[in-house]
Amino acid sequence: MKETEPTTIVTGSGNVFADLELPDPESRIAKAELARQIGVIISERKLRQATAAKTLGIDQPKVSALMNGHLAGFSLERLTQFLTLLGKDVEITVTDARHKRRIGQLRVRTAP
Repeated sequence: MKETEPTTIVTGSGNVFADLELPDPESRIAKAELARQIGVIISERKLRQATAAKTLGIDQPKVSALMNGHLAGFSLERLTQFLTLLGKDVEITVTDARHKRRIGQLRVRTAP
């Protein structure tokens, strides 16, 4: 029987993109959360992708890409516009950076 190597468990930072050391992880996680919210709304309303596409002013393949997490073609601004087209208010709040950081963070929070 072959001996297995011990498993190492690493606690994530809460941002998988940062953990993978991808560029601009805060923007990526923000886009992912906005896209997730769009997907939730489309699913809750039981919209077909073609119907959602008309509402968002895009074609169905772009809705499919969005729903499948392919976000390279979507900016933060465009995703926020989609949320407003779906009847959601989007607020952007600017605050001082916490913990004496020199560089601030970008976060998306969903109101209950």
